[in-house]
Amino acid sequence: MKVIVTGSSGLIGSEAVLWLDGQGHQVLGVDNNMRRDFFGEKGDTRWMLQRLRERTERFQHSGDDIRDRATMFKLWEDYRPELIVHCAAQPSHDLAAARPLDDFDVNAVGTMNLLEATRRFAPEAVFLLMSTNKVYGDAPNHLPLVELETRWDYADPADHDGIKETLSIDQNLHSVFGASKVAADVMAQEYGRYYGLRTGIFRGGCLTGPSHSGVELHGFLNYLVKVAKAGEPYTIFGYKGKQVRDQIHSYDVIQALWSFAQNPRPGEVYNLGGGRANSGSLMECVAAVEALVGKKLETTYVETARKGDHICYISDLTKLQRHYPNWRLTRSLPQILEELVRG
Repeated sequence: MKVIVTGSSGLIGSEAVLWLDGQGHQVLGVDNNMRRDFFGEKGDTRWMLQRLRERTERFQHSGDDIRDRATMFKLWEDYRPELIVHCAAQPSHDLAAARPLDDFDVNAVGTMNLLEATRRFAPEAVFLLMSTNKVYGDAPNHLPLVELETRWDYADPADHDGIKETLSIDQNLHSVFGASKVAADVMAQEYGRYYGLRTGIFRGGCLTGPSHSGVELHGFLNYLVKVAKAGEPYTIFGYKGKQVRDQIHSYDVIQALWSFAQNPRPGEVYNLGGGRANSGSLMECVAAVEALVGKKLETTYVETARKGDHICYISDLTKLQRHYPNWRLTRSLPQILEELVRG
């Protein structure tokens, strides 16, 4: 199979490249290392590109920019992919606020370019979009919550399994990043529902793994482990450090995407995270990392939370598991943390 993976040097993109190449597929990675432009030297992903070249047999790399419509059209026309795994994105709330045009051009316009390239030159291909739970804006914060000793949690038993895909994405505060991802998310749905393209939209929670070039503005768990091992300070923003996220390993993300690719449902949307089993508050994750590295983390607390940040977000995996019953999580949160600390 001929595959294009965008953002191929990032966390999910690189996992996709390695796994697909290992399965014998021909993979073209599209990545212009814009993460370095966004986050500086610490966000540079050239180390991952080198690793991909060393560990793959069929992988090819293109440094083209997904914002360049003519170049993307030509690439699609020449390559004729059968599967597109679209992971390229500007992923940071804070950076989006400072550079809103760049954020929208990458997340919304870039996605539109790839969708249209697929419609014109590869209409039978499966198109997988890595979206985000930030498309829900701050709507999850308006669910009834209860404050426990180390975390916030849902007060209503009906919300126990987490956020469902039916939660409204309209009329709430998203952050500029969340809004640009809404545009990409809804357009990918429309290309599936209106044009009949075999699009699948995956609203990721906290995606993690050892291949992440984590920085303070993006890549929470990887960055937390990195500063803990280095003995550097860590800043906690708001909610008493009790804000909750569910963590999913990049390997399990790829297995979910591959499950869809085998039996696509055009325009369908799935929440994708670690679920309640892999949920943890910031406070709980700090304590777990301290235990693993054997030293106390120097933390600073800032009362003001990041704008649009979720207080408690757990992905309800019911729909994904109902549609694809052979898919399951293979990495627990303790296993993920142990792997990050070892790395």
